[in-house]
Amino acid sequence: MHFTGREWWTLVHGMGFGAVFLLAFAGGLAGLYSLRPELLTPTGVAERMLRLRIGVVAMAVAAWGTVITGTWVVYPWYRDPAPDSPKSQLLADSGTKDWHEFGMEWKEHIAWLSPIMATVAAFIVVYYGTNLIRHDRVRRTAMALFVLSFVFAVVAGAFGAFITKVAPVS
Repeated sequence: MHFTGREWWTLVHGMGFGAVFLLAFAGGLAGLYSLRPELLTPTGVAERMLRLRIGVVAMAVAAWGTVITGTWVVYPWYRDPAPDSPKSQLLADSGTKDWHEFGMEWKEHIAWLSPIMATVAAFIVVYYGTNLIRHDRVRRTAMALFVLSFVFAVVAGAFGAFITKVAPVS
């Protein structure tokens, strides 16, 4: 099997950073949810906090990696003014014009909200540490930001996958 340079970059963007993002989200959300006094033993706190810090920071880093490679590596290939570029292909057909006019335009902007929210959630976890156990409102705020980061990434990823299916970057 042979991959072109562009195919490698799209794999790094979607499957590399995207997979790490998904795994870190699952672990981070479970860790944040379980930081309740009734679920913790004193010995489990240190071990759980280490995993939680690693998970939320990994999610934030993966989110930044995804949007940076998407915006400055993969996206310029999509926007190429050539008549056979993915953007030109979508705009040339009235049936796929909406994929660009709504899907791609919305995707490229909403994707940036994901790493911002993931970074704020990671900052809260690192800053508060074990105090999140006592500060339920702060823990719930971090969870909400964490989930919103995931939702925005899913929307952007879904649009990206659908657009790539209709007009792949080659």
